[in-house]
Amino acid sequence: MKKIIALAFTFCCFYSLSAQPGDPGGDPDVPITGIEILLGMGGAYGAKKLMQKRRKSS
Repeated sequence: MKKIIALAFTFCCFYSLSAQPGDPGGDPDVPITGIEILLGMGGAYGAKKLMQKRRKSS
């Protein structure tokens, strides 16, 4: 019974992977959204705080 369930699960996984849409073609340009800006600002702020902490502890 476990083999049948495993086989059915595997078949469903492979079927869903092959059901993905094809390549839309062309060059889909994606603009930078707000989340990328926030991530970049957060990384810069974290780097600044890390530098301050290293200078303070030295």
